[in-house]
Amino acid sequence: MPLLRPNAILIVFISLILATTTNYQAFTQEYKIKTIVLDAGHGGKDGSTRGAYSTEKDVALKTALRLGAAIEANMKDVKVIYTRSTDVFVPLYERIAIANNAKADLFISIHCNDMPMIRSTSVTGYRKGRNGKRIPITESSYRKSTSTRGVETFVSGMGRINEQDEVIKRENAAIFLEDNYKENYEGFDPNNAENYIILSLMKNTFRTQSLKLAKLVQDEYVNVGRVNRGVQEKSLAVLARAGMPAILTEIGFISNPDEEDYMNSEAGQLEITNCLLKAIQSYQHKIEG
Repeated sequence: MPLLRPNAILIVFISLILATTTNYQAFTQEYKIKTIVLDAGHGGKDGSTRGAYSTEKDVALKTALRLGAAIEANMKDVKVIYTRSTDVFVPLYERIAIANNAKADLFISIHCNDMPMIRSTSVTGYRKGRNGKRIPITESSYRKSTSTRGVETFVSGMGRINEQDEVIKRENAAIFLEDNYKENYEGFDPNNAENYIILSLMKNTFRTQSLKLAKLVQDEYVNVGRVNRGVQEKSLAVLARAGMPAILTEIGFISNPDEEDYMNSEAGQLEITNCLLKAIQSYQHKIEG
């Protein structure tokens, strides 16, 4: 289903209000977690985010596969489905469609965070100007902050109307790698705030459950000493149409050398997947009773 046009915002909002109570009641009655869809972020041609020696798409895939194996080993009655198990490009709308078609009970998208390039200017020399004044000769360079660290988990929800931060731009940018993105998203424009309002409204039904799972994930990260950047609501296309609780978790900053090493190490991988597994099990216990 393509994104609705901006003039349909009111219709979407009213429809969601009417549907939320019914859907929530169905969700809470004899609810069991039977199927979990794990989404390794990016992949294939959508793989430009990288650290000193590794790429986000590879780290995310490694983590998703490891988490899936841990779920299958420790949650015997739960089926795991992957949106991708190799280095291939999967459009954002197809990722959540996989979960919806499987009638999944949870959708977890795994990513690595990154810092944007920052422009800096340095003086490389001087030249003589009029009246003998010295005029500086400058040179511009671009670099990333390598000190930012920590973990954060997102759910799709209503953020600020002018919310246009780097996470949204980076995670939604995959739309433009799709061959028919104009048809798939009806001209979705990342610079148009109304488009993000629509994405937010489309994912309101399972907001409470998504926030609950996201908090449990962050709590587990904190328990092992990770820097907590919190739970946030963002207008993320990959979560917008989820017919189940859905989160996107950033497991660390690949732009930070220490965190890149951690996410690629055996010990780091084990710790990250254990955090996610424990959070899922805690969520299952709270929901199923």
